[in-house]
Amino acid sequence: MWRSRLFWKLFASYTALNLVATAAVVSIMFVWQHQQVVDQIRLRLHESATVIRNAVESDLAARNTEAMQRRVRELSREIDTRITIVDMDGEVVADSSQETVEQVAQLENHKVRPELIQATSEAYGTSQRMSPTLGHPMLYVAIRADVEKVPIGLVRTALPMNTVLAEVANVQRVVWPVALTLSLSIAALTYILAARIVRPVQTLTTAAEAVAAGRYEQRPFLPNHDELGMLAKSFNRMTRQLDIREAQLRESSHRLKTVLEGMVEGVIALNSEQQVVLANRAAGRLLKFDPIEAEGRPLLELVRNRAMHDAIATAADGGTRRIEVMVGDDENLVIGIHSTLLTAESTMQYIVVLEDVTELRRLETLRQDFVANASHELKTPLASIKAYSETLLNGAIHDDTNNRRFLERIDEQAERLHELILDLLSIAKIESGEQAFEITEVNLAAVGRNCVAEQQPLADAREVTLRLEAASDSIPVQADPEGLRQIFSNLIDNAAKYTPPGGSITVTCRTTETDAVIEVRDTGIGISSEHLPRLFERFYRVDKARSRELGGTGLGLSIVKHMALSFGGRVEVDSVADEGSVFTIVLPLA
Repeated sequence: MWRSRLFWKLFASYTALNLVATAAVVSIMFVWQHQQVVDQIRLRLHESATVIRNAVESDLAARNTEAMQRRVRELSREIDTRITIVDMDGEVVADSSQETVEQVAQLENHKVRPELIQATSEAYGTSQRMSPTLGHPMLYVAIRADVEKVPIGLVRTALPMNTVLAEVANVQRVVWPVALTLSLSIAALTYILAARIVRPVQTLTTAAEAVAAGRYEQRPFLPNHDELGMLAKSFNRMTRQLDIREAQLRESSHRLKTVLEGMVEGVIALNSEQQVVLANRAAGRLLKFDPIEAEGRPLLELVRNRAMHDAIATAADGGTRRIEVMVGDDENLVIGIHSTLLTAESTMQYIVVLEDVTELRRLETLRQDFVANASHELKTPLASIKAYSETLLNGAIHDDTNNRRFLERIDEQAERLHELILDLLSIAKIESGEQAFEITEVNLAAVGRNCVAEQQPLADAREVTLRLEAASDSIPVQADPEGLRQIFSNLIDNAAKYTPPGGSITVTCRTTETDAVIEVRDTGIGISSEHLPRLFERFYRVDKARSRELGGTGLGLSIVKHMALSFGGRVEVDSVADEGSVFTIVLPLA
């Protein structure tokens, strides 16, 4: 309460008004009281003058100055009033302020005295002035003495003004304590009233500050039935509505934030000056900036890409732009940018949606490469078959020296075409999920021994040493038996094709704490490091001419990779040119 400026304004205003009103009332009362006292004294002087006139009227008519002088002095002592008898010419014939008639005779003529002039003409006169005789202020009342309607003289009574002022002061001594007590009482009442007005206002102010700080649970209660009570009820309704609205806004903001943060696409909202209003984490990840720190900063400061800013500039002209840009340190990331102008918004004017299309473009490239490679791989055997067939049809069929050789080449190319088509169907089924694998517990060492035995004739034909190293006779893994056999066969066949005579192929089966490991190590021609990332792509060949010469389809390693992934494993390769290669398959233990 003591710190309330409103309280002190009200209290000071009402107190000042109280003091001014009290001072005005007291001043008016003093003036009125002074006039009342003067009027009462004047009436008393008039009554005294009337009594004196009746007492000295006969002596005044007879000009008996000695008797009048004695009489006025006696009466003056009795009523404590100065008495003066003046004839019509203004000569003083008796005066209570003088002791003897001789002294009275020495007084100056009173004809010009205002009260006597008035009494001469109107039979009554009064005035307040300085007495030339006594030398201090006096109140005078004069009446005319008539005998048979003939003026014979003037009787004047007078009192000193200090007597009048003394009576007024007596009244003031009573009035001042009463006025002071009244002022203090009014001040105390003012304090109580101001406190009763300010206290509800303070309650509402405190509640309003709490609401401004976000604490909407404030519900001030005022028992008042006046406008302040109505204001408190309205305030409580307002806070309830604000609480509901804020909860709705929080929920809406949370949903929007959840949606934005859960989006794979990046979203950036810009204002009219192309400053970031909001951005989700996907946008920060794609364009390499912190979404929180980016708010309020120009987009040009965060992303220096001319094509992106051109797209936004196009949207500023009322259009919508869809472009793709290359970003990243090596420009290895392809981002699709869709910029739109929002004319209905005030704070967000542009919406920029970013989509990572790197994988899509890579897949499109792979598809194009696959179509081209598949067409080429199918075209090569078909062209050979067509050429040999035409040669035979043109008469070579009767050439006993070459016709059998031509037919063998046709059979060889047909077999190659058959293997290629089977591999294509196999990898298509695996990638589409249509390949039905029977995942069971399989002994990895046993499958490895069987596959090595099957591939042994091929290794012997190429003069390559093939051996199996198994850490245990039983290595249980979760896989499809036929798929596992295909992995072994493809890796051994691939190693045998690229290992020169006199080399070796070592198939190792071992375990770790959680996995089973297959390693196919050869001492072949090896693979350069730049080819390793694409080695498991379909139809990818390090040496295309030699691969076709050896009869490969270009799909063996791709099938191995997809088989390993289907069994919950992974495939790795480590190779050095002219030193050999190591293909590693990691499968989960049963």
